[in-house]
Amino acid sequence: MKLFTELYTELEQTNKTNEKVEALKFYFKRAAPNDAAWALYFLSGRKPRQIVPSKKLRDWAIELSGIPEWLYEESRDTVGDGSETIALLLPNNATVDETPLHILVEKRLLPLRASDESNQYEEVISTWQKMNYAQRLVYNKMISGSFRVGVSQLLVTRALSQLCGQPTDIIAMRLMGAWEPTAEFYQTVINSEVNEAERPIARPFPFYLAHQIDFPLEKLGNINEWQAEWKWDGIRAQVIKRENQVFVWSRGEDLITERFPEIARAAEFLPNGTVLDGEILPWLDNAVQPFTELQKRIGRKNLSAKLLAEVPVIVQTYDLLEFQDKDLRGETFSQRRKTLEKVVKTLDEPAKNVFRLTESVKADSWEDLQEKREQSRLLKVEGFMLKKLASPYRVGRVRGDWWKWKIDPLTVDAVLLYAQKGTGKRSGLFTDYTFAVWSGGELVPFAKAYSGLTDAEIRKVDRFVRENTKETFGPVRSIVPQLVFELAFEAIQKSNRHKSGVAVRFPRILRWRDDKKIEEADSLETIHALLESLEGNGK
Repeated sequence: MKLFTELYTELEQTNKTNEKVEALKFYFKRAAPNDAAWALYFLSGRKPRQIVPSKKLRDWAIELSGIPEWLYEESRDTVGDGSETIALLLPNNATVDETPLHILVEKRLLPLRASDESNQYEEVISTWQKMNYAQRLVYNKMISGSFRVGVSQLLVTRALSQLCGQPTDIIAMRLMGAWEPTAEFYQTVINSEVNEAERPIARPFPFYLAHQIDFPLEKLGNINEWQAEWKWDGIRAQVIKRENQVFVWSRGEDLITERFPEIARAAEFLPNGTVLDGEILPWLDNAVQPFTELQKRIGRKNLSAKLLAEVPVIVQTYDLLEFQDKDLRGETFSQRRKTLEKVVKTLDEPAKNVFRLTESVKADSWEDLQEKREQSRLLKVEGFMLKKLASPYRVGRVRGDWWKWKIDPLTVDAVLLYAQKGTGKRSGLFTDYTFAVWSGGELVPFAKAYSGLTDAEIRKVDRFVRENTKETFGPVRSIVPQLVFELAFEAIQKSNRHKSGVAVRFPRILRWRDDKKIEEADSLETIHALLESLEGNGK
């Protein structure tokens, strides 16, 4: 636990990539394999579900620290994070808990979930009293299910790659799918020898991700060296069939086979040793539906026949990563595409209705493609994907071969109405905002946004919030309406759950409109007119 806490602290205190990688390598060189396995588990974004409810931790911390409840709440509001607040408020302790990480997690943390409250209380209090501030912070984050640290799985992969001498794509492959944090598993990850037989049949390949294009298209060269595809807004997924078993994985490495039974049934028609890459889309009457329709299925534990009928799905299929047990990722995109076309063409009708080959959009020039891109909203897509025909299927987000060319977002001028402090490094600043638009002479909440401002702008807004607070509702402050911001979002649709009657997708701050007065902000009527025009174009 001591070594892992030191790693956590070092990762949180630097923004430099190379320093993070060196810190990771330092840890993994010195950690015992069973400790390293759990560190890898947490650092790669995995975490056990909440072991002890946050409210219990809060109440026990108040009791142990001897402070009144109101002071805890004020402290929590200032710090912005419950785990850190508890670690700070508990009596100072100079001792260090030398318990190995795997013992702490396996013998003391995980068993608590099934314990009664008195046992939970005794174990948590005892552990707090043995730890210093930094260790308590990490412990609190693990026990509350809120563990996060400033490192991506890509950096963890890079560190392990440098440590054992294996290419990053091999390490990434070994970390995909479901695995248990054991010493044996960790040893397979850092194994210096490549053994294809070690891959479980359910394991997906690391996804290849595209960068947003940020330069003139002409720099891509000859348009004939590229394939343009419509960019769909769904769930990126790999569909696997190996040894007569079917698995559907999301890009977030969630096994979602049971969430989409029609895909699982269709995949039974695939040849063994096949891995498809594509986008799961809600599809009704031969047309894509809003992403929120797909969320209805994601959020349900039980999929009723009614829901399956109301929100049917397809897989817009655009790549073939494995065929007849052969890894095709090293082949060119054009070669993989030709094989994919043959696979889809030979499928039986039920499967062919689910696995639809994504369209290759032809254009004579980049200018011609630009004109075709203007059809995006009519087709309810986000723009184009541009893929180099000669490219292999790479690992992670690599510049050069795959690009996203999205249409310009929809925009609205809105007024800042509420603010709340952020979390982590921004826990002391008001960074989470609620914006409003006009309706009948009143400002009506419209959307929330958390990103888009520079650090300097955030500090200016934070100062304004503190000096112009009207009321406080827990951590939320209502603000004197004075600041106008231009918000951008990808899509808009009707919603009965929102007071405004509309919901937007991926809202973010485009710019601070300090040249506008609040009277110049947009109205709800204008937004509804925009929605109606978009729906009309889609008919």
